[in-house]
Amino acid sequence: MNNKYVIGLDYGSDSVRAVLVDTSNGNCLASQVYWYPRWKAGKYCDPVSNRFRQHPKDHLEGLEETIKGVLASSGVDSTSVKAICVDTTGSSPMPVDEKGQSLALKPGFEENPNAMMVLWKDHTGIKEADEINHVARTWGGEDYTKYEGGIYSSEWFWAKILHVAREDEAVKNAAFSWMEHCDFITAQLIGSTDPLTFKRSRCAAGHKALWHESWGGLPPKEFLGLFDPYLAELRDRLFTKTYTSDQVAGNLSPEWASRLGLSEDTIVAVGTFDAHAGAVGGEITENTLIKVMGTSTCDVMVASRETIGDKLVKGICGQVDGSVIPGAIGLEAGQSGFGDVLAWFKNLVVKPTISVIKDTDHISQEQKDNLIAEIEDRIIVQLSEDALNIPVSESKIVSLDWINGRRTPDANQSLKGAIRNLNMGSDAARVFKSLVEAISFGSKRIVERFREEGVQIDAVIGLGGVAKKSTLVMQTLADVLNMPIKVATSDQAPALGAAMYAAVAAGIHPDTASAIKAMSNGFDKVYEPISANVPVYEKLYAEYVEFGKLVENGN
Repeated sequence: MNNKYVIGLDYGSDSVRAVLVDTSNGNCLASQVYWYPRWKAGKYCDPVSNRFRQHPKDHLEGLEETIKGVLASSGVDSTSVKAICVDTTGSSPMPVDEKGQSLALKPGFEENPNAMMVLWKDHTGIKEADEINHVARTWGGEDYTKYEGGIYSSEWFWAKILHVAREDEAVKNAAFSWMEHCDFITAQLIGSTDPLTFKRSRCAAGHKALWHESWGGLPPKEFLGLFDPYLAELRDRLFTKTYTSDQVAGNLSPEWASRLGLSEDTIVAVGTFDAHAGAVGGEITENTLIKVMGTSTCDVMVASRETIGDKLVKGICGQVDGSVIPGAIGLEAGQSGFGDVLAWFKNLVVKPTISVIKDTDHISQEQKDNLIAEIEDRIIVQLSEDALNIPVSESKIVSLDWINGRRTPDANQSLKGAIRNLNMGSDAARVFKSLVEAISFGSKRIVERFREEGVQIDAVIGLGGVAKKSTLVMQTLADVLNMPIKVATSDQAPALGAAMYAAVAAGIHPDTASAIKAMSNGFDKVYEPISANVPVYEKLYAEYVEFGKLVENGN
């Protein structure tokens, strides 16, 4: 019997999931999800102003409940759990004190959104991102955005810090340092009390914080000080070195070992981002595009150092040595809205109906609650079924998938969604179908950009909740890309990928490629393009591109 298990801890936008995995074969012995209660209640967020913040208590409570849950349900001997690796959304930084503790856990800051985690989808720093881009191109020195596609996004580290520092003097003065979500949780697990010596994630730093070895780590004070003296001062309280996620961050602290019921010998690997862990869990190889599909998408590839050389891929979210597979260059692109676009439409359709149900006197409260729950559970399924019955040849509505801005190609978070060609026959299913086509067209723009930049794509793999659940989305995507799309078997590919990193950090497998080979869950479905739909979507895609140009240029 193997008796060597690892835990992958996957933090998404809405919940955290822990999986307990057998390192000999990748079998998931137990899985548990914790939905963030404060986030679910809408606390600390203001969608109208693009502010999305999360309280670290949601994450710490979820950490404890999910890990204890998988240990209890699996019944394994806790001493056989050899390692843990954390993956999170990103860039999702938070201000911390001199001991690496979140300001939101300190007196006076408990209810201050600026002291909390600035979630990836928070776009309050659009102005600051624009400023970073302008200065990077005009200041006369190195363009520090060049390894991040040449365009810095409001979704990323420096823009968010700069915005909070300008908006909230109290948080600015109290913040000794800032940590990405994946680094904060990892530091908590090992009991780190020094943000200056803690091993920061290469993935997070390289893709979102302008870190690169060629200029000695983070951009110099000379550059950062052009925006605010605070950023130049902060640089000394951040980091210089970064580490890949096959490396050991430390051992589980006595406090967390006791709280979780694990051994202090348990290794904790360096943290990473969910999409990059998902790419590992989805068996990434060179020339394969991994699409991690959830509320947004991350489109991840790897290339050998010899293949990519000195080439800079324009308009993506970075190219970083070791961010996915240590020893290879990780390439990241993505869409700011994917499942979120469909969720927006669901809320648009459902909310007025729910308000009417809540106000009616014709049914009991129990019947109201049951009816509302059924509507919320069924509406996307019903819309999808109706949309599947609409022939592709009838697709006339053209939508843009920029409801949450555009991540790639060419980040522009100030862009807005739009819909055209509506008429009296444009019912909910047809509009919904057009939104599914729009997110698929957005995916095609990314594929085209990679190919324009000389990056070969031979295969596409889909993973995540949308890939597993939506036949409509996956078939539309296959038709639009005119490529087969394999769907990863694992329901928890990011958590599985994190578990693979953990197995390497613990010395159970010699490297990430070996861990993938031993622990892979394979694929359970392939969506083949329907030949009759391909030319229809080629024409509609051309309209999407032209419509996008009109909206972006303000015409």
